[in-house]
Amino acid sequence: MCCSGFLKIMMFVFNGGIFLAGAAILGVGVWVKVDSGSLFGLLEQVEDAPDGLSQLVNVSYLLIGVGAALLVIGFLGCCGAIRESRCMLMTFFCIVLIIFLAEVAGAIVLLVFQDVAHQLLDDVEDKVIASIRKSFGEENSMTSLWNATMEEFKCCGYRNYTDFIGSPFYHVHSGELYPPNCCWTNVTVGDCKTDKAEAAMVEGCFKKFLELIEQNAVIIAGVALGIAALEVAAMVVSMILYKKVGSKA
Repeated sequence: MCCSGFLKIMMFVFNGGIFLAGAAILGVGVWVKVDSGSLFGLLEQVEDAPDGLSQLVNVSYLLIGVGAALLVIGFLGCCGAIRESRCMLMTFFCIVLIIFLAEVAGAIVLLVFQDVAHQLLDDVEDKVIASIRKSFGEENSMTSLWNATMEEFKCCGYRNYTDFIGSPFYHVHSGELYPPNCCWTNVTVGDCKTDKAEAAMVEGCFKKFLELIEQNAVIIAGVALGIAALEVAAMVVSMILYKKVGSKA
């Protein structure tokens, strides 16, 4: 009886962790999807982009799917422990096993093809810059997306301020002004003209985006390992509890 109660508590602990992790991942996925300043929103508007780019811009759906699945798993595991339902415990074990194997496969793919995403974004550079020079300052949705992205990441263009040369915004201002964010490090107050943009030399959003990913890579890996450990522990406890319930029957 004491052992059974301890197993139930452990199921609550492990599944509570899985549930919270799922809620966090779901929240991040929703944020990426609705965030108007997301770089993914800009990549979606690139004309003639490589086919593989869709795998990057759809990352929000992947996060939402994984988060929702973890929420269901955590809830199912807790319910199975409370009701001592062999059916729910076995269902829980099978679902967690499938997701765990999918996560392992996904990790292997990321390790093998980690340079593919970087190369893909390098290949799309010319198309993104061409899109800026064609529409920035003229197409409202595209302009607002870039402005929001540059404000959020404190960056300028895809590479730097020269990406805006030849754009509608550049022509409207007689080839003298650039978006304000291209001079945000310059202490001089006034319009962002060529001399100030050159002095500031604000980094491009692509480089800032990669730096953000690299800075958070350890956190992402730690969270992934933590979730995997919780899943393994929950599977072991669920099977022990499953056998305990069966022996009672």
